[in-house]
Amino acid sequence: MTTALLLTPILAPTAASIITMARGWRRWTATVIVLSAATVLACGVVLGFQVGSGQQLGVGTLLRADALTATMLIVIGVVGTLATWASIGYVDAELADGHTDAAGARLYAVLTPAFLAAMVVAVCANNIGVVWVAIEATTVVTAFLVGHRRTRTALEATWKYVIVCSVGIAVAFLGTVLLYFAAERGGAPPTHALDLDVLVAHAGSLDPGVARLAGGLLLIGYGAKVGLFPFHTWLADAHSQAPAPVSALMSGVLLSVAFSVLIRIKPIIDAAVGPGFVRTGLLVIGLATLLVAALMLTVTADVKRMLAYSSMENMGLIGLAAAAGTPLAIAALLLHVLAHGIGKTVLFVAAGQLQTAHDSTAIADIAGVVRRSRLIGVSFTAGVLVLLGLPPFAMFASELAIARSLSDARLAWVLGAALVMIAIAFAALARNSGRMLLGACPVGAPAIVVPASVATALFVGVTACVALGVTAGPLTELFSAAAGYAGAVR
Repeated sequence: MTTALLLTPILAPTAASIITMARGWRRWTATVIVLSAATVLACGVVLGFQVGSGQQLGVGTLLRADALTATMLIVIGVVGTLATWASIGYVDAELADGHTDAAGARLYAVLTPAFLAAMVVAVCANNIGVVWVAIEATTVVTAFLVGHRRTRTALEATWKYVIVCSVGIAVAFLGTVLLYFAAERGGAPPTHALDLDVLVAHAGSLDPGVARLAGGLLLIGYGAKVGLFPFHTWLADAHSQAPAPVSALMSGVLLSVAFSVLIRIKPIIDAAVGPGFVRTGLLVIGLATLLVAALMLTVTADVKRMLAYSSMENMGLIGLAAAAGTPLAIAALLLHVLAHGIGKTVLFVAAGQLQTAHDSTAIADIAGVVRRSRLIGVSFTAGVLVLLGLPPFAMFASELAIARSLSDARLAWVLGAALVMIAIAFAALARNSGRMLLGACPVGAPAIVVPASVATALFVGVTACVALGVTAGPLTELFSAAAGYAGAVR
């Protein structure tokens, strides 16, 4: 049973990718991709019930599952299901409008489930080296998805994404090598020195100097993939040029998957060098990311770039929560990750329909959305309310819990600075969204047509946002168990 639960979420999207490679883009092959994402979600839910009490499951030394694994599988599954569902209408519209051809649609259909499979491997692997390979694989796969339309701007964004993230992942590789060296010197068996359970067991015997250098490199390297300062420059370009469902996957789950690696590594480095080193790094980078995101939100004139900078803001806030490191902070962080993933997916999918209707993502070109399309207007409004952290949505509770955890950790000055930046971002996001949603409907404005698959994905996404805000249900125990692991060493 354990083997099936850990292998199925990897094999299902892999099989979907192979099927679409052989058969091309068809309605039934697209449905297979959606089902593969739903399979990841189902496996995450079942695993959640099994590990929610703090248990750990494994398949030899290769794969492992704990509460953090189950949480991330649920995030991947939810966002993946919504995004692939919306992809059916997106690709059909791209084919009809001549923005892609059969070969482009096939490539999109092959790479999307491959992207899901790589992320699943990243959260299920027991070996930090395998995790590194999986994160690098997401860069390779998504590079082709970002440049899907093959315009000059899309290709430029692709190259920027590849170069910046490759530099970051190279830094993470060096950190991984140093961590292996420290573990082997600390008594870990050479063939398993990078296994997570082995690293945790030998964390106290790691050479502090080597561990400190490894931790710093890993923070910088994986931070680049998360979109944290100073390697954040790829994020807005890539998100603005990628297809809307791909932007949802990248913003809603890829950033969080990369950050989950830092959550895994932090207790190990803390045990070797003390809790102050990684905490200081996360505080500095988190505050810098929040500042840059808030300032960019005040000047951006593009709706998809606005959503990208909002992702930066939330990743910065998550970094501060990880720095606090208390069980409350980690549990709130995970609730924030799930709520942000669903809300951002709804927003990017809705923004994709606005882009299709106006052939533009400029905020100035979009107005009166609520009057012109009740579905897109309500969906975009709900997504914005999620990001603004207003009740009854879950990010209201997660942000309150993060604020409390920062205060409890005697980081009141960090909380004060973060609140100022969040207030700036709040005002900018509300202003820009208000212009699009409530502005006067321009004469001759194009019709906003929403395909059935996109409409269904939006309806389910908004419903999930409301449901998660009303009650987290059994997820509360799962988040608490994950927080117990991540905060085991502080």
